[in-house]
Amino acid sequence: MAMNSVNTNVGAMVALQNLNATNSELSQVQTRINTGKKVSSAKENGAIWAIAQNQRATSSSLNAVRDSLQRTASTIDVAMSAGESVSDLLVQMKEKALAASDTTLDASSRTALNEDFKALRDQISKAVNNAEFNGANMIKTGGATMAALANADGTSKITVAAQSLALGGANVTVTGAGSIGTVTTATAMIATIKTSITNVSTALSKLGTGSKSIASHLDFTNKLQDSIDAGVGNLVDADLAKESAKLQSLQTKQQLGIQALSIANQGSSQVLSLFR
Repeated sequence: MAMNSVNTNVGAMVALQNLNATNSELSQVQTRINTGKKVSSAKENGAIWAIAQNQRATSSSLNAVRDSLQRTASTIDVAMSAGESVSDLLVQMKEKALAASDTTLDASSRTALNEDFKALRDQISKAVNNAEFNGANMIKTGGATMAALANADGTSKITVAAQSLALGGANVTVTGAGSIGTVTTATAMIATIKTSITNVSTALSKLGTGSKSIASHLDFTNKLQDSIDAGVGNLVDADLAKESAKLQSLQTKQQLGIQALSIANQGSSQVLSLFR
């Protein structure tokens, strides 16, 4: 067999190069197993890492969109609950007004009905003024119109208009001083309340439509975020089963490389036998 130079051990150099390559690949596999990612930094694959990072930013931004939609949905839900109470109170007030329009009532009965009516009227104000969530009230005079974020860039919004249900407003035409103390006022109040009930029902319908839009978009946003996260995973997540099998292979290859280097290093010692 050919003897190696004592100055240059080509076999050992080749064995060392192969061993270093194996060690480098083994280090990459161990990193993938430790992090669970096949691309964990820009150094490993700059293009894929950049794409994944941009998608992570979009997914993270959708958290703010979800929060905005949920906050808006809660505000609308509170407004609708109060609005339904207002509608129920108006129904009861109409009953009182109808009873008070009876010309055969005595004075004490009419006074009692009027007191009940005024208590129900004042309860409307309490319901409207307390229909607040996170500082926003959609049904008071000058109520807040909600504009929820609809995309990750903030360039699109879902708007739900305020619906005033305050006494003496566009929808509830019963004034804060309305009463049914006489047959005349009671008779007039019946028509006023009827109009108010119709208006409140329309206002609640608009709020309900807005609430449905918010809920639908929230569901879409959740699905979109899941899809983006899955897409990022497809780009950067490691196949751990594959990496585990590769680890076993590389560890065996590393051991063989060490043995090859050891054999190559023994070659130069054979030259000594020529001088014995």
